Amino acid sequence: MKLPQSLSRRIVPLALAAALAACGQPQQSAPPPGPVQVGVYTVAAQEVSLTTELPGRTAAYRIAEVRPQVSGILQKRLFAEGSTVKEGQQLYQIDPATYAARLQRAEANLHATESLARRYEGLRATNAISQQQYDDALAAWRQAQADVDVARIDMVYTKVLAPISGRIGRSLVTEGALVTSGQAGALATVQQIDPIHVDLTQSTGEILRMQRALADGVLERAGEDAAKVRLKLEDGSLYALPGTLKFSEISVDPGTGSVVLRAVFPNPDGKLLPGMFVHATLQTGVRQEAILVPQQAVTRDTRGQAMVWVVGDDGVANPREIETARTVGNTWLVDKGLQAGERVVTEGMQRLRPGLQVQAEPAGNVSIVTQFAASGRAG
Repeated sequence: MKLPQSLSRRIVPLALAAALAACGQPQQSAPPPGPVQVGVYTVAAQEVSLTTELPGRTAAYRIAEVRPQVSGILQKRLFAEGSTVKEGQQLYQIDPATYAARLQRAEANLHATESLARRYEGLRATNAISQQQYDDALAAWRQAQADVDVARIDMVYTKVLAPISGRIGRSLVTEGALVTSGQAGALATVQQIDPIHVDLTQSTGEILRMQRALADGVLERAGEDAAKVRLKLEDGSLYALPGTLKFSEISVDPGTGSVVLRAVFPNPDGKLLPGMFVHATLQTGVRQEAILVPQQAVTRDTRGQAMVWVVGDDGVANPREIETARTVGNTWLVDKGLQAGERVVTEGMQRLRPGLQVQAEPAGNVSIVTQFAASGRAG
């Protein structure tokens, strides 16, 4: 029996649907995902010595310009440029011939005036001469004595001596040059560089913040070691010998808004030269109950706000904003937002979302260092 065409069109889709339903298997839903595994670091409060790094330049401990005190022709230079000289060591020789003749003349005049004064002393006792004549002879004798002293001093000044001990630079004059007493240019310069000064600059803003922290009790004054300063050279190497902070400038530089701190470093090998650019590390204070967080645990949002992921006692991870003061070694010093005993995520943060259940394990990528080694290369 042949079915009508309209009925046939309705039966075929129904049959196909029934066949598909009979052959298909029921679909099973995927099992719910398990807790995300993360590495956590448990925050602990501890005492931390805070340091600050300041830029600076080295400066000679003492500087003296070598200048002639008498006029004449320079005969000899008696030192090697760049060498170390001792105080009182002869550096130059000025032609002494003229000054030797002046000394002989002054000594001859002294002998004559002394003889006359002694002769008049005997005559005065018998009133053979007036008191005025005796006084004039005595004054002439004393004047001659002074002339001899001046002539002898000028003879000494023909030997130009080192005013201080230190390293002498290049000579600015050569043999045969005419030098004069009181001339504007120096013959050479001697610098004492052992010990050596290091002038550091610190902003007034940093000084005010440190003073406020000390006044509020957040920061405690460091002990006797606070005056010790460590030095990092321009190539990144650390200077082996510690220095001592001596004083702080009493006025602020209006151009830079900073003050100068001066430290003194021993320099027995002459490794530090005047004018070198350096960085100095000095201890500013001690913070009790400080909260330190590994740097890898801290991220920043689009506003630049620091945040960490905190795992609660229920095993749920949530982001939290924190306030950081500064870095200490490879950690951040936290002012607000965390308490001792809380757990922050340092591994697996890329898989987290707010309210996610996690399985927390002690982190394997955390090694807290609050102070880098003071030898070798800087990290």
